Amino acid sequence: MKELLSPIGRALLDRRAFLGNTIGGLGSIALTSLLAEQQLLAHEKTPIRPIVDPSQPMAPRAPHFEPKAKRVLMIFCSGAISHLDSFDFKPELIKRHDTPMPGAEGLLTFQGESGNLIKPLWEFKPRGESGKMVSDLLPHVAELADEMCFIHSMTAKSNTHGPGENQMSTGYTLDGFPGIGCWVSYALGTECQDLPAFVAIPDPRGVPQSATNHWNSAFLPAVFQGTPFNADKPIPNLLKPSSISNDSERATRDFLKMLNERHLERHPGDTDLAARIASYELAARLQIKASEISNFAGESKATLDRYAINDTNANKAGFGRNCLLARRLIEQGVRFVQLFNGSYAMGEGVGNWDGHKTLVSQYSVHAPILDQPLAALLADMKERGLLEDTLIAFVTEFGRMPTFQKGASGRDHNPKGFTVWLAGAGVKRAFSYGATDEFGYQAVENVTTIYDLHATILHLLGLDHERLSFYHNGIERRLTDVHGHVIKDVLV
Repeated sequence: MKELLSPIGRALLDRRAFLGNTIGGLGSIALTSLLAEQQLLAHEKTPIRPIVDPSQPMAPRAPHFEPKAKRVLMIFCSGAISHLDSFDFKPELIKRHDTPMPGAEGLLTFQGESGNLIKPLWEFKPRGESGKMVSDLLPHVAELADEMCFIHSMTAKSNTHGPGENQMSTGYTLDGFPGIGCWVSYALGTECQDLPAFVAIPDPRGVPQSATNHWNSAFLPAVFQGTPFNADKPIPNLLKPSSISNDSERATRDFLKMLNERHLERHPGDTDLAARIASYELAARLQIKASEISNFAGESKATLDRYAINDTNANKAGFGRNCLLARRLIEQGVRFVQLFNGSYAMGEGVGNWDGHKTLVSQYSVHAPILDQPLAALLADMKERGLLEDTLIAFVTEFGRMPTFQKGASGRDHNPKGFTVWLAGAGVKRAFSYGATDEFGYQAVENVTTIYDLHATILHLLGLDHERLSFYHNGIERRLTDVHGHVIKDVLV
């Protein structure tokens, strides 16, 4: 007669075995719970969700440990600036110019088949006391190489601009996740109560491809989203209509405040209303402060010239104004400033660093727009002592290929290895970390990820990236997801 139950099935019907296994399992669960509560598990890190007062959502909050930096300035070159033509010097690439890349026969990249290896299109020279090799693409920035901590082994998960930009700013290639500036605002609040905690400064030519994803708060409370404005386009709808007098506006605002506060007294748990009241009050203060921060009348002519604000190149002058605005925001204590260079409204490579077809002619347009104003910003911040407690991060979404695209004079997308750099509070000066291979194609030494970069930025702000979390849809969400390690070798 055929057995109806397998040996495993029969074992499950053994009452003694069942009870023994159940008791053992429950005991293990209880022991694990007790060890977790007392933080005795070697890998256990309980989440830290900041306690946010809804009536003062931007009040300063203590970091997890003593920070090296109080603020962050992130400079984002949209379109993927070529590391091979700027910061990653590869003698072998020069030596093998216009020859096939070994092992790359039939290699297909983002836009198709690759051609031959192509040497850097701008000459590399030793810079500063360190002798760091940086190209003539950005000669003014190159002069400040001694201030920089280069990470030459960065990698990304996507070779497409939108997802690549998303990952660099939010940690995820998909839409719907908060920007890093939103996480910082959520964790720390701000010491500057008259300006937003997180300001995004779009390029004067327009927004990057991922647009508002860079500063969107996503599932974090909306109060932590970034405020986008630049020197030429201030915060919209901030000023009252000319038909309304100052006294009338003030009386209306005071009356609305009284009604809201009465409602809040009757409904003390209404956090949305409390946040709305705080937003209205910030908007009122911004009417004065935002106009002051964008008014450069008090800056000397030498400063304006240094930032190229009076340059005949309108885009260069516009970016110069944005750089000066960034410095003034940092001076006022804004917690996170994201400064964009490059726009996608104008098409592929026209207003950004996406050099597929004619890289020399495209970069000859973009480099002067970035170079002098950015160098002025870095030098000015150093002279004013702002680098002592401000971290600067220069990033892009991925790198470019060491080859030209077949049939073109430009480089295709390459997320396998590229360069970012840090400067300022908490990081080593004149230091290089990691490396790509001999052609600059793939990271091979101390390979790093965007998760690692984000973990390091949070660490310098006194935040543990493995513990900073927000509970959303049944998941403890983190900026770094379940990945990332602090790049300790770059820290002082």
